[in-house]
Amino acid sequence: MTSPTMIIARALWFSSQGQCEIRPEVLPALEEGQARVRTLFSGISRGTESLVFQGRVPESEFARMRGPNMAGDFPFPVKYGYAAVGRVEEGPKQWLGKTVFCLHPHQDIFTVPVDRLTILPEALPAQRAVLAANMETALNIVWDAGILPGDNVAVFGAGVVGVLVSFLASQIPGTRVDLLDPNPSRALLAAQFGLNFYPDDPPSETYDVLINASGAPEALTMALNHAGQEARIVEASWYGDTILKLALGGPFHARRLSLLSSQVGTIPPTQRARWTFARRLKKALDLLLDDRLDALISAQTAFDHIAEAYPEIISDPQTLCHRICY
Repeated sequence: MTSPTMIIARALWFSSQGQCEIRPEVLPALEEGQARVRTLFSGISRGTESLVFQGRVPESEFARMRGPNMAGDFPFPVKYGYAAVGRVEEGPKQWLGKTVFCLHPHQDIFTVPVDRLTILPEALPAQRAVLAANMETALNIVWDAGILPGDNVAVFGAGVVGVLVSFLASQIPGTRVDLLDPNPSRALLAAQFGLNFYPDDPPSETYDVLINASGAPEALTMALNHAGQEARIVEASWYGDTILKLALGGPFHARRLSLLSSQVGTIPPTQRARWTFARRLKKALDLLLDDRLDALISAQTAFDHIAEAYPEIISDPQTLCHRICY
């Protein structure tokens, strides 16, 4: 199928450090196996996007940090983002009119191969589906953490990913989940999910699994100090070009602790034989079928005004998932 009409799209670009703008771009003609999607909503993933926006992607990670459908090159200019929900306007007949999720930057209309699209479950509101990439990350973290029934779990960081990890872990039978964040306003958010919340030190020093999703090195040190014998500590934060100082002279060796990394770009070995990226994303969308998750959308802005609003959205520590409306 081809589309003879030239279409001008608009996309959010990071033009230089701390600067962004809306740029027009001509979409290529539609080819066989491609679809044209008009965006309904996209979500700002504050943690990763803030590092990209501030030019803090280290040169060694330029290739690995390239997102699907990203344009430009690190550090700048770059078109970045990975949480777009839209409706298929052109393409193969069976896709027309479908509401889909795509790992795509913030753009009002885009063209991609149909194998990069995932159809939303019928019961999932499009405006909540912007959390799909975050839920996929949280699911991967829970897999990496190997949480078992009855485990005591500490999650550091009550941002979107930290809350989603806690939400998933709390549904494992017999599991106790403590969510920690120095921001006291996150206590109300934790309560909506029935989670134990602590703004300071966790109440136990015998956790079985500890997960740092805070982006704060201090939380990783706290996790080391509150881990039980042979506990697993999962570092889910990405620090960009920040170099960490980690105190391993305390209980790390005596308690035979395991420090693991988690990164959504790879499916854990325990799942890899059966799970593809497509299956994982579909499951992430299914896991969003809970109305309580709307609490993770902290605010929204019209796409026409996003370039002016973006710097403040990124810098505001109260931002969870900020939704862009098209």
